[in-house]
Amino acid sequence: MPATTLLDRAVLRLSGEDVRGFLQGLVTSDVAGDLPVWTGLLTPQGKCLFDFLVWADGDDLLLDCEAAAADDLARRLSIYRLRRPIAIARDESLAVQWSPIGDQGRPDPRLPALGRRWLASAAAKAAAQFLSSDAEEDTRLLPAQEHRWREHRLRLGVCEGRAELGDVLWLECNAAELNGVSFTKGCFVGQENTARMNWRSKVNRRLVVVPATGPGGRTRAFYPELGLAVEHRRVDDLGDALIPEWLSPALASEPAG
Repeated sequence: MPATTLLDRAVLRLSGEDVRGFLQGLVTSDVAGDLPVWTGLLTPQGKCLFDFLVWADGDDLLLDCEAAAADDLARRLSIYRLRRPIAIARDESLAVQWSPIGDQGRPDPRLPALGRRWLASAAAKAAAQFLSSDAEEDTRLLPAQEHRWREHRLRLGVCEGRAELGDVLWLECNAAELNGVSFTKGCFVGQENTARMNWRSKVNRRLVVVPATGPGGRTRAFYPELGLAVEHRRVDDLGDALIPEWLSPALASEPAG
C-alpha cells in the first residue's frame, strides 16, 4: 500500500545549543532518550496546548505537528527560549508520511496499531497538494488518503490536534495510556497537577470517540463524513463511546464519579 503524505501536518526544526535539554524541561515526555516520542506542551494547570511527535536529526530535533498550529507552537517555544542560542522554524523541505502497514519508518509511538510514520522529502507533499487542489476549500474535507488516516486513528480511539485535545487536562486526553507522559523524567510545564492526578488515580473524564449524526453538548470535534465525533465525557457516563482495548484497563481501574 502506498504511503500517505499527511498534508495537515508540518515540521518544526529546533537547532542550536542543547535543544534536547531545552525541550526536556518543557514537554511531558522524555526526549533525552530514543525518539520518536509523542508529547504535549501544557499550560501550568496541566491542560493541553499542543501535541506533537519529536524526531531526532543529528543534534537537531524535528517536531511533527499540526500544520494549523505550527506557527503558534513556534511562538510558544520561543517564549521559553529566552536568550538561548536556539533556532525554531518550519522546515519546509520535510513532510510527514504514514502507512498502515509495511516496514518503512517507525511504529507510531502512541500505539503500534496506528501504523508506520516517518519524515521524508516535501516533494511528495507538493504533488499531493496539487492533486487535491480542485477540492472546494469550504468543505473542510481532506484528500482521500488523509481520510484514511483520520478514520484509522479515530476507530482506534486516538485523538490529536487542538480541536480534539485543546484545553483538556493531559491525562484526560489518555496521554498516560498512549505513552505521552513520563513521571520519572523530571520537571515539565504542568507537571504538578498532572502528577497529582496520576498518583491519586483520579481521572474523572476522558476524551472518547463516539458514533454521531451531529454535534452534541459534549462534542469537541464532529466528522460527518465518518459519522464519528470526539467527546469529553465523565468516566461514569461513557454510554455508546467506542472503548478501545488499550483504554479498557485504565477505565476498569478508575473509580466512577
